[in-house]
Order: sequence, then C-alpha cells, then structure tokens
Amino acid sequence: MDAGDGAAPITTEVTTQRRDDGRLVSVTYDVRATPITDRYDIARGHVIAMRDVTEREARQQALETQNERLEEFTGIVSHDLRNPLQVIDGKVELARRTGELSHLDDASDAITRMETMLEELLHLAREGQTIDEKESVDLATVCRAAWAAVGTETATLTIETDETVVADETRLRQVFENLFRNAIEHGGADVAVTVGAFDGGFYVADDGPGISDTERGDVFELGVTTESDGTGFGLAIVERIVQAHGWSIEYADSEGGGARFEVTELYPSPLSEP
Repeated sequence: MDAGDGAAPITTEVTTQRRDDGRLVSVTYDVRATPITDRYDIARGHVIAMRDVTEREARQQALETQNERLEEFTGIVSHDLRNPLQVIDGKVELARRTGELSHLDDASDAITRMETMLEELLHLAREGQTIDEKESVDLATVCRAAWAAVGTETATLTIETDETVVADETRLRQVFENLFRNAIEHGGADVAVTVGAFDGGFYVADDGPGISDTERGDVFELGVTTESDGTGFGLAIVERIVQAHGWSIEYADSEGGGARFEVTELYPSPLSEP
C-alpha cells in the first residue's frame, strides 16, 4: 500500500474471518492508511487504522434485500392480483345482466384465490426478516404438526429421522407445511412423502412425477408454478425461511423419480486447530 510522496490517506474495505464460539464468521473492516511524512513531505511509513463495520454492512445488505422484495411485491400485486379481480368483475356483471347466480360461484372462487395469494404474500414479507429466536427443535415433532395442518386424508407421511436442529420452530413448521403442500399439489392426493436426514441436513422427498430439467432451475423463483391454480409463492417462502436460518436448500430427484428438497448447512463446521 505504497502511498508515494505526500500522498493522501488510502481507504479500503477488507472482509476476513475470525473464530467465534468454535466457528468461522465473516468480519468486514474499514481500513485507513495514513502516510507518515518527513519534513520534506516524503512518506516514510503509514499508520494503519481498522474499524469493524460488519454490523453496518449487514444493515445495508438487509436494506437492499428489503427494497428488492418490495419491488417483487409491487410487481405481484399489480400483475398477479389483477387477473382474479378481472374475473370477479366479469362474473358479477354477468350475474347482474343474466340473473344467473351461478356466475357468483366463479367470483367466489376468485376471491378465495386472492385471499390465498395475499396470505402467502404476508408470509413471504415476514420470512424476509432475520431469525431472532432459536431453540432445539425435534424434526419428527414439527413434521407431524405441519402434516396435521395440511389436512390431507389420503397422502402418507413417513418420518425416518430422530434428529434435532436449532431453529425457530414456528417458521420451520412453515417450511414443512409448504413442502408438504407442494408434494400434494404436484404428486396427487395419494402421494407418499418421506422426511429423512443425512450428513449435514435433512430432506423432504415424494414419489410424485418430480420436476422437469427445464423447470427445476426456477423452482424457487417467486411466482413460478406449473399448476393452473398455484400461486408460485410456496417454495419461494420455503427458500426465504431457510436462508433466514443461515441454511441452504436445493432440489434433487428422489430415489423413485419424484421431488426431493435438501436443506443443508444446518451445523457450522468446527475450525481445525492450527
């Protein structure tokens, strides 16, 4: 960092890692190098000052993410909600002109769809926030609660794990609820769902048709769905919650050719001793 003769201070930003409770965490510093000059204004050295700006950078990143999500929501509200509104308007007008009240059934269906979309949008907005409260959660217990909330009668759930994870139990339950609903929507009412664990994570798999190669790259994108009555929010919500925990989620094929969603990076890797 040679400042040269009479050079002004140099500032830069450096990201490194340090040990924190047995794991590596990223830390960002503002670094300022101020030249030490002699009486001839020639730099003979530098004074290096470092300031930890990790929290500031995290706040900035959170603000940028929030702004991106706001743009997403604006697009959805202005586009996706317009279709059911047009259906409602058209069906109500038909019922008024013809006297056929059956048209109101279609309007009612459109209202129900709007309610579902708005509810999932609210979930999506909330899941973008940082996870604050975590506790030891039994995967089998939270899976059973999520399965009961989905309310299926013919689909089957098999739990092949007794693992516990450190998580926000309420939001983790939402992860399973959305993955279970996704399996039922795409695999049918009698789909078989399996939850299991592997080294470093857990998975939710089904025996449905799976996702085609052309579609799997967009599976977590907001608003993307292959179902005519789907909202495309369910898996986006799952990804938001998983990322808020500091985990990762990926799609893979199950052994039977169905869908398999793998959640990884649940457990921080310990630092190797020097």
